[in-house]
Amino acid sequence: MFSQINIVPRWIIFTLDLTICFISLTLAYLIKRNFDLSTLDYVEFSRNVLVTTVISTLVFLKVKTFSGIIRYTSAQDTFRILYAVIVINSTFFLVNMAFVATGNNAIIPNSILIINGLSSFLLLITYRVLIKYFFIYIKNLKLDKIRVMIYGAGEAGVATKRTFDHDPHVNKNIIAFVDDDQRKMGKTIDGIKILDAKDLVNLIVEHQLDEIIFASYTIPKERKNQIVDVCLENGIKVLNIPPPNVWTDGKLQPTQIKKLNIEDLLDRKSIHIDIEGIGHQLKNKRILITGAAGSIGSEIVRQLTKFEVGLIILCDQSETALHELYLELTETAKNQNFHAFIGDVRDEKRMEHLFSTFKPHYVYHAGAYKHVPLMEDNPCEAIKTNVLGTKTIADKAVKYGVQKFVMISTDKAVNPTNVMGASKRIAEIYVQSLNNSLHHRDHIFSNGLSYINELDIKPITKFITTRFGNVLGSNGSVIPRFKQQIEKGGPVTVTHPEITRYFMTIPEACRLVLEAGCMGDGGEIFIFDMGKSVKIVDLAKKMIQLAGLVPNQDIQIEYSGLRPGEKLFEELLNDNENTMPTHHEKIMIGKVREYAFDEIQLQIYALIEHAKRCDDLQVVKLMKELVKEYKSKNSIFEDLDVKS
Repeated sequence: MFSQINIVPRWIIFTLDLTICFISLTLAYLIKRNFDLSTLDYVEFSRNVLVTTVISTLVFLKVKTFSGIIRYTSAQDTFRILYAVIVINSTFFLVNMAFVATGNNAIIPNSILIINGLSSFLLLITYRVLIKYFFIYIKNLKLDKIRVMIYGAGEAGVATKRTFDHDPHVNKNIIAFVDDDQRKMGKTIDGIKILDAKDLVNLIVEHQLDEIIFASYTIPKERKNQIVDVCLENGIKVLNIPPPNVWTDGKLQPTQIKKLNIEDLLDRKSIHIDIEGIGHQLKNKRILITGAAGSIGSEIVRQLTKFEVGLIILCDQSETALHELYLELTETAKNQNFHAFIGDVRDEKRMEHLFSTFKPHYVYHAGAYKHVPLMEDNPCEAIKTNVLGTKTIADKAVKYGVQKFVMISTDKAVNPTNVMGASKRIAEIYVQSLNNSLHHRDHIFSNGLSYINELDIKPITKFITTRFGNVLGSNGSVIPRFKQQIEKGGPVTVTHPEITRYFMTIPEACRLVLEAGCMGDGGEIFIFDMGKSVKIVDLAKKMIQLAGLVPNQDIQIEYSGLRPGEKLFEELLNDNENTMPTHHEKIMIGKVREYAFDEIQLQIYALIEHAKRCDDLQVVKLMKELVKEYKSKNSIFEDLDVKS
């Protein structure tokens, strides 16, 4: 019933405040007279009541003490009332001084002023707080309330608790706070006790919990995973609050408290990069990003907007995705210069126009085809985009004196079992051998030298490759796919019960790309620390549980079999490679086999020509000759391995 009460009109609050002022002044006179009404001067009292009413009316109208909603009284309302009380009584005090200065008696004794000020402030606040807690009490009388614990007894935890208090439509009862900080144990916040997180299992059973809300940004990932596992085993729903920077107008809203995402559990410790060093290198530079509208490309763009770059050139062939990114940047990066350029990296003339027009200093080459089954069915297209596209951009980079070319590669390029991975490995080979031909001429044959001389420019471009595994939430990746299947009621399809993958968040990967690009001297293949590989079926089960469902009961898990070219686990290095450390603990340099550019370019030319003729079989055959470790799996091209 009370939850349906409309917000009280402001004039009623205004009238209540004036009534409180009258009561307060009366109380001050009674205290001054020791509650002896026979000594009260009614004429003086009536006059002062009238003066108080006039002054209070003017002050309340100016300060707008009546503008707040009483059931949501906050510290800001308290300060507003305190200010009003001080102004009212200060005005009386100044009037008293004026009367005394002119030889008259004070209009009101200063002792009564002090008592009136203290009592009016106390009463104005008290009646607001009583109403506020009355509504909270009525709200908590519901018999079907969800029993909730808040993990984290800091500022975020308090904000979460008060968010629920202020919303009459939220059907949650906060049982307790839990925290790892032993100094907080046994204390209370707003009457809610803080309990020890070490006893979480017992607390879940004892209090018959329905939900736990993570309201802390300092919980280690390992600890968070442990807590989530305990909650899921006991059928407890797990929720999470968003970062403070996305709160609505600086305040947390109940609708922003949502189910925990699997990304929150797979994410690792924050990656620290050399912001100052990167900023110094990129300052005032013109930077081209190919594949700018994709998952990796767009995040690189977003992170570049944090630096004082001269111009960001967004190149992609996807009109809609590029337009959406452009609109996003017009809102979030108003102080940055950026240009959206529609073009296909395979189109040599269009890329020539791009480089001749903008003459970029840095290139981040993220444009590529990446879906394994599709590329297995379309080898020629994989070569045209991943090899010819890379070659086109790399050649233009040399011709127009690009300082650094950073290529985004994949762990599927290691011991490739599919066309996509092999095509990325060939792209790696091309840019690395091209780099060596530019900077180590004494090791290059005449064909390589003639190629460089054709460029009519001093070869300064440093080519750098970055290699990492799957990124969470990227377009077409397994996690968005699982989410869609769970929302539809299942089944969730996993290719194989033993399949594993490395995962990294998109922002984490892109930060490392920027760091590696700046530290590279040319020719390196940087390999990122991907942490531990994750079993995909375990990932699916946890995602189902996080949705509040039971795997193989509410949502079935089905095995569809390995797709063409897919392998059970990915590698970051092949058997003949090893790594060297860098100054960044998450970035290593892979020691890979190097190729002579004059030999490689001839093979790649032949490969591209066959791709243009759509000769899939010959293309794959040439790929296997070029990348000796390429052995097809679960593919129609396995026969080529038998014959070779």
